[in-house]
Amino acid sequence: MDMHNARNASQIDEAALIAQAAAGDLDAFNQLVLLYQNLAYSVAYRTLQDEATAADAVQESFIKAFRSIATFQGGSFKSWIIRIVANTCYDLLRSRQRKVTDSLDDLVEQEEYSPHLEDGSADPHAYVERMELTELIERSFAELPPDQRLVLTLCDVHGYSYEEIAEITGTPIGTVKSRLNRARTRVRDFLLRRPELLPSSFRP
Repeated sequence: MDMHNARNASQIDEAALIAQAAAGDLDAFNQLVLLYQNLAYSVAYRTLQDEATAADAVQESFIKAFRSIATFQGGSFKSWIIRIVANTCYDLLRSRQRKVTDSLDDLVEQEEYSPHLEDGSADPHAYVERMELTELIERSFAELPPDQRLVLTLCDVHGYSYEEIAEITGTPIGTVKSRLNRARTRVRDFLLRRPELLPSSFRP
């Protein structure tokens, strides 16, 4: 089976699972959960900056999704799920007014401000420097406001288009671009304000 046919088959399988889940089939919905749980957790964790809270948000989001899947009108099911996750995260942030932490499990892979992360060099010194810079980028990412963290995660980590992010977040494309630009600028400024923390090869 070529890639095109495989992709079509996957879309058909997903559509069948959605139809079965909408009819109340929990097993079918659980298969959809398996497809998107890692993506959902990544978005929730990067937005909330806390593992336990992110796990709770994902669980709550999938419960909401199962209860409302009959209202799914077609289009991108992935975007529909992530919109529920994003809204759940925002609800949690509003209700708890909690402080963010300075840790991230995953890597922000945005070539604009972290080209070194794609370096496949086996040099141990270079590897250590990449890890040091990665940690610094994670700290800068954690300090972003939640709305900026979300668009940065969706665009630069998971590759969503501006149009998809606008749909997920319920904001105009211009707002998405503005938040993304501010997030990238804040990350860059965070790094430039702390040259002493940068590995030697990255210092100005």
